[in-house]
Amino acid sequence: MKTQYLLITIALLFSGLFFACEDKSYPAGLPEYEHHYYIVYVPNNNSGITASRSQTGLVKFPVQFYSEFTRSYDAVAHYSVVTPDVPNPAVPGEDFQIVDRNGNALQPDNNGKYSMVFPQAIKAKDTVYVKLLNNPEPGIRVVEINFEDHITPDYRVDIFSTAFRRTLTIE
Repeated sequence: MKTQYLLITIALLFSGLFFACEDKSYPAGLPEYEHHYYIVYVPNNNSGITASRSQTGLVKFPVQFYSEFTRSYDAVAHYSVVTPDVPNPAVPGEDFQIVDRNGNALQPDNNGKYSMVFPQAIKAKDTVYVKLLNNPEPGIRVVEINFEDHITPDYRVDIFSTAFRRTLTIE
C-alpha cells in the first residue's frame, strides 16, 4: 500500500514538472484587432424596461465602450430607433424623443442613425437618453433602441449579441 502512494506521489511530481516547464509565449495582440472596439448596454443583456408615459425624468440606458487603447482618432458608435412588429409601436416625436443629457432633442443622420462619440477611442461609459412625451393615445407603446456595427477604414465598433438592444415599453 505504501508503495502505491509513493508511486502516485512520484507520478504527480513528474507531471507537475512537465506542465510547469511548458513554454507559453503568446503575442500581446493581433494586429487585425488593434482597432476593434465594442459598445454594449449595461447590464450586459438585451433586457427591456417599462416606463410611465407621464414620467418627467429622462429614461436612461447606460452603455459601455470597450477599448484598451488611446488613439489619435475618435471612435463613433451608432444606434437607431427600431419599431418592433407590435400592434401599437411607439412613434418618435409623438411618444418619445432621443435627447442629450440636458433634454435637448437629437436628430438622426440621413440613414436614421444616432451617434455616440468616444474621444481618442478611450474606454468609457456613456448613456442613451429618452424623453417621454406623455402622448394621450391609449394603449401600450413599444420601441427598441439598438446599437449597430460601425465599420470604417480606420476602426470597427462592434456589438455583443447579448447587449445591443434595449426595449422600451411605454404604459
